[in-house]
Amino acid sequence: MTSTDVRPAVLPPRADEGVLDLEVIELRRESDRVLSVLLADPARRLLPEWAPGAHIDLGLPEHVRQYSLCGDPADRRTYRIAVLREDASRGGSEYVHAVLRPGERVEVGGPRNHFPLVPAAEYVFVAGGIGITPLLPMIEAVRAAGLSWRLLYSGRSRGSMAFLDRLGTDERIDIRGGRFDLVAALGLPRAGVAVYCCGPAPLIEAMEHACADWPAGTLHVERFAATARDTTDDVPFDVVAQRSGVRVTVPAGESALDVLEAAGVELPNACREGICGSCETPVLAGLPEHRDELTEPDAVDRVMPCVSRARTPELVLDA
Repeated sequence: MTSTDVRPAVLPPRADEGVLDLEVIELRRESDRVLSVLLADPARRLLPEWAPGAHIDLGLPEHVRQYSLCGDPADRRTYRIAVLREDASRGGSEYVHAVLRPGERVEVGGPRNHFPLVPAAEYVFVAGGIGITPLLPMIEAVRAAGLSWRLLYSGRSRGSMAFLDRLGTDERIDIRGGRFDLVAALGLPRAGVAVYCCGPAPLIEAMEHACADWPAGTLHVERFAATARDTTDDVPFDVVAQRSGVRVTVPAGESALDVLEAAGVELPNACREGICGSCETPVLAGLPEHRDELTEPDAVDRVMPCVSRARTPELVLDA
């Protein structure tokens, strides 16, 4: 998962200890534009557990960014993330590449996992560029378990593609500096297959098209950025923050998160685009209209107030 600007950010705490204060202990070049960052507790205490697909929120000056964990889940001493130096950086990737150095401290929220590895008889992993990062621990897990899997990994050029040495040589890995014929690569639709894809929007869209005739639930994706949303039909609705004793009206064109913050109700948040899950809030009454990238459309027990709205005149939140 890559990053987005936020204003202001409130890192989501872990239930037991809150936000982590971690030390940068290593920076390593993984390709010509990708730098991996190794983080550890300054006292080298154990870090919270995580599973393949998880990400953390990295607190940087004036920004919070989301990055997939791409190290070894069995290593409780360190977290590893990878950061692409973007051509049009809004501050996050430029700071990591040009300013961040070993020995410095950073705040970390999470880990959280909205991209979990589900049981399947066969796995197909599809990565575009830096999208390889959440897939690495998945590949290593299914390879260690002796399960059937393949990887399709594309990038601008071989020199731009990170972690090639870690992937090694394996006949199940297809690496190329260009596009795949995804329909041909996937083969005929069949049951028991889990397809995992992470990469830029055109790749995600192509995968959705290629998997359109596959069984429901086959395709699992993680996006770099939120998809465009039509807000022309937005209508106002009320939000009751029950624990805070606050009621607000959310106008068309504004987010529930912004309006609640203005009323003094502070919720954890990081991306503010519906892609990280940090602001997920329990719904006590009313029906949410989900506009995030993570929640099933028919879910009624939770909402991402950064982008989602209501299908009823009022939402009551556990906030």
